[in-house]
Amino acid sequence: MLTLQDIQHAAQRIAPHIHRTPVFTSQGLDKLLGRRFFFKAEHLQKTGSFKARGALNAALQLQNPRGLIAVSSGNHAQGVAYAAQVMGVPALVVMPEDASPTKKAATRAYGAEVYDQGVTVENREQVVRALAEETGFALIHPFDDLRVMAGQGTQALELLQQVPDLDAVLVAVGGGGLISGIATVIKSLRPACEVIGVEPETANDAQQSLQAGRRVKLSQAPRTVADGVRTLVVGEKTFPVMQRHVDRILTVPDEVTLEAQRLMMQRLKQVVEPTAGLALGPALMSYDLPERIAVIVCGGNWMP
Repeated sequence: MLTLQDIQHAAQRIAPHIHRTPVFTSQGLDKLLGRRFFFKAEHLQKTGSFKARGALNAALQLQNPRGLIAVSSGNHAQGVAYAAQVMGVPALVVMPEDASPTKKAATRAYGAEVYDQGVTVENREQVVRALAEETGFALIHPFDDLRVMAGQGTQALELLQQVPDLDAVLVAVGGGGLISGIATVIKSLRPACEVIGVEPETANDAQQSLQAGRRVKLSQAPRTVADGVRTLVVGEKTFPVMQRHVDRILTVPDEVTLEAQRLMMQRLKQVVEPTAGLALGPALMSYDLPERIAVIVCGGNWMP
């Protein structure tokens, strides 16, 4: 099980290579939505998302890797490419053919080779494992790796230093790496703070899994504007952490996600991607939420 100490060690390990991201507020958004919001600006992190944290923490614990290999729809790809740059080794990233062209270009700009021919959300795990065996590169999974989960949790250590008296944290959920790391920190240091996951209505595998008490896999790749959370099932390692520490999972339709993204760009004057808007989505709906809420702004790799 992931521990607070794992995350504290990760914070020390990756500190020379990442930004300590700021927390933004908006009186206009607070008034509009009737609560106090604190936006943890991970879209300003290296590579434009929190994913650099987990990729670096995993990579920096490897012993002389031949190279790094990963599977990703975009943000983890850039995180691993950046980690390989720090390590001075090559990177190969498997991405679905229909992944964001902007994210593919950004991944190549960090020096990684992108493999996408015939790759889908459904078959990408099999493709990356075959290529890892063929190349001998070290596989860094986007979420189902305790080292990655610990790296993602480091932002919550910063958040609680920046805003210590939170009532809840809203976190977009894909495979569960981000929310597992954050929830481990929150429940260790501020157990009364609610950890709330947010998924698209069309991609609610985490919600179904927590309700069923077992991992529930979607039958096909979900269609959603929140491309960062198009996973079929939460991870084997992330699921028990989520069962222990996550209070609830809420779902949001795509039209609300896009409205939340628009509001964040309009009021915060920041470029964020739809998956970042997803985390704010519940505040635009009729869900019962507490007063002081942190929103994890998970990424800004988006072009209109």
